[in-house]
Amino acid sequence: MLRPRIPVNPLPTGIVTPLVQPITPTDIEPAACHHDHTPAPVPATPRIQVPAVRLTPTGLVTVVASGAGLVLVVGTVLVSMLLAVAISAASVAVCAVVLRSLLNGQHKRR
Repeated sequence: MLRPRIPVNPLPTGIVTPLVQPITPTDIEPAACHHDHTPAPVPATPRIQVPAVRLTPTGLVTVVASGAGLVLVVGTVLVSMLLAVAISAASVAVCAVVLRSLLNGQHKRR
């Protein structure tokens, strides 16, 4: 029923072959019809007015305070995560030094 025509290009030549050959306007014959071909009028779209954002001094103080609070909370979380990583690394380093000294002590006793 519908079979796509896939172009076969055996060698990559860089030449693009179109799937459908272009038709010249002289090949197309207009059909005879008995109705008006003027475009339909486009209905006017109603303009939606977006309310303007107006901040009162109290609202501005609230926005600034909440922004500062957010920065402080995020900073505290990030610093605590960094501190947890640093403490974990230090404890692993101490464990490595202790194990190394224990293993070296065993080799010297023999």
